Amino acid sequence: MPADASGPLRAPHRCARENSPVVIETPHLVSLCFDEHGMQSCMYVDGPDLLALGYTRTMAGFLLLHPQPRRIAMIGLGGGSLAKYCYRHLPDARITSIEINPDVIALRDRFRIPPDDARFTVLCADGARYVAEAGEACADVLIVDGFDAGGLPLALGTRQFYADCRRHLADGGVLAVNLLVDDPRVADCLAALRDAFGASAALAPAEDSALNLIVFAWKSDAPLPSLETMIERANALADRHSVDLGEAAVRIELGASYDWSRFGEPVDA
Repeated sequence: MPADASGPLRAPHRCARENSPVVIETPHLVSLCFDEHGMQSCMYVDGPDLLALGYTRTMAGFLLLHPQPRRIAMIGLGGGSLAKYCYRHLPDARITSIEINPDVIALRDRFRIPPDDARFTVLCADGARYVAEAGEACADVLIVDGFDAGGLPLALGTRQFYADCRRHLADGGVLAVNLLVDDPRVADCLAALRDAFGASAALAPAEDSALNLIVFAWKSDAPLPSLETMIERANALADRHSVDLGEAAVRIELGASYDWSRFGEPVDA
């Protein structure tokens, strides 16, 4: 949790259904959890469009690979951190957020997620089924950050899912995925992703979190841009973005040196 999260907690608000989300508030933050301990999303009260959690700032590194996407799909709404950020900072983009849990969607006003309009839509749907059925070349950027009370759903880590993600992307499109390194299936997820994208993938250790691992993959044979190129892109985008994309560039470069086997051997080979 960010350093300025201090202050008296309001009693958690939980929806009525089992495995429904919990909202915890302090004077500075509103957080979405599936219990009183594990934070899923976080919003600054005085800056609802800022990316409060470090892993979301690292995920914004997709902009270094595709600076001006026109079509963005997101699996997992949560507190809407990246959805709100893209809505504000990418005014030419059409954003579709797919969330399977209606109780999460019901909290959108608590997290100041904008209403649906001509360029922003929230769908209550299964994300894996969505990318399987939506068709080919539908998105320039696809962000996968879909967790429930049990962690990463099985359907969001299979070979079929990542193959569908690649098919869903336009040529040159970018996939950004949030994984947890302590998930016993993380090696299987990475193997499935490599199976779909081959060498067109890179890891990035998340800012401010040793548990989050961000994976970027792209639908082209182009190599990962050099650190120098990514820093140049970050500088060019600085006037239009509140996130430090230079930090994301450094983390992508750091992850490029990782041996993927450090996260274990896949079981579902």
